[in-house]
Amino acid sequence: MTVGKEQIRAAGRFLGQSVMSLAFDMGGLVAGTILAAFLGAFSTVPWAVLVFPGILSIRGAVGGLFSGRLSTALHIGSIRPSFLHNTREYYDLIQSVVVLTLVSGVSMAAMASVFSAALLGTTIADSLTMILVVIATMGLSLLVISPITIGVSIVSVRRGLDPDVITYPIVSTVADILVTACYVMILSANAAFPFTLPLLAGGDLLFAGSSVLIIMTDRRKGTVRTTLKQFLGTLAIVVVIVNVTGSFLDRISRVVSERPELYMVYPALIDTVGDVGSIVGSTTTTGLTMGTLPPTLTGIKKQTTEVAMAWLASMIMFGVYCGLATLYFGLTPAAVLGLLGVLLTANLLSVLCVSIFAYVLAIVTVKRGLNPDNFVIPVESSVADTVTTIAILFALTVLS
Repeated sequence: MTVGKEQIRAAGRFLGQSVMSLAFDMGGLVAGTILAAFLGAFSTVPWAVLVFPGILSIRGAVGGLFSGRLSTALHIGSIRPSFLHNTREYYDLIQSVVVLTLVSGVSMAAMASVFSAALLGTTIADSLTMILVVIATMGLSLLVISPITIGVSIVSVRRGLDPDVITYPIVSTVADILVTACYVMILSANAAFPFTLPLLAGGDLLFAGSSVLIIMTDRRKGTVRTTLKQFLGTLAIVVVIVNVTGSFLDRISRVVSERPELYMVYPALIDTVGDVGSIVGSTTTTGLTMGTLPPTLTGIKKQTTEVAMAWLASMIMFGVYCGLATLYFGLTPAAVLGLLGVLLTANLLSVLCVSIFAYVLAIVTVKRGLNPDNFVIPVESSVADTVTTIAILFALTVLS
């Protein structure tokens, strides 16, 4: 009887922490507000909107790796919950994130320049400006978001919370807001001041020089280069997924434009599903690392409580989004029921798929001798965007 009560209490604590972390996804609406407020900066640059989703996805992939590695290390004690005077693994991880951010920014900029030239006919000068802006945005966001990631994980541990549940869901939403602000600020400065590009070039060179120095000093240990090699596979996967997601954007935008209440909550929906996947993936990688979870597909039975509570938390948040849309648009009872039906149907489909995907990916990477934290959250967060979009389209089609 005592064991049963303790299990119920543990499930309740996990649910409470999940709801708390997923509640930050409502901040996704803030990013949209920033974009709307500075739409003029986008309208003057033909490639600005084209590049923006890719920046968020790539930055999210790096942030997912950082959060996952940090959470697992805090659990097993290889990193201490402290900003300063920490372990060697802590500083190696920070250096790895610096290099990964640069490589991701360069890769994203190169892909975007080719894509923009093909679709929009941008010139070489436009492509050069795009590359400088993308790398500068990634570098500036690194300086702002990395301390927040470390801070959230440390505070969660010190307060007796689970960093696997807390860190990425909170940081991912904050990062979207801050990356959007950085991007808009750089675009606005470039439009207003002619000396912006030389400053960006100087900052980008400093960023690149720091990364090269890190790689050169890493020759003996090879820690940073090992992380980089594994992440390159993740980066390639994310780039492909971003393009696949893009193929659905036109259709979902047409559907959502006819349902303004869906347009309002759409960013929060994809954030929430991605964060549920991060909770499942992060708790799985920690269990695999600590040896409390067997690296088998049937081992998911031991994760039943975590998956169920994270899923329930996401359904609660989807209900909250429905309530916010109802208050804002003054929906009729029939429209409320219709919206709630679409959201819950999309939730059931997307969360199920993303949770299973995150768990299976963790098992596969471990069996291949790779670090699952280098793959699980970065890849599943990108997959979540596509899966959630398809689930919404399916729900609208079935329930309309």
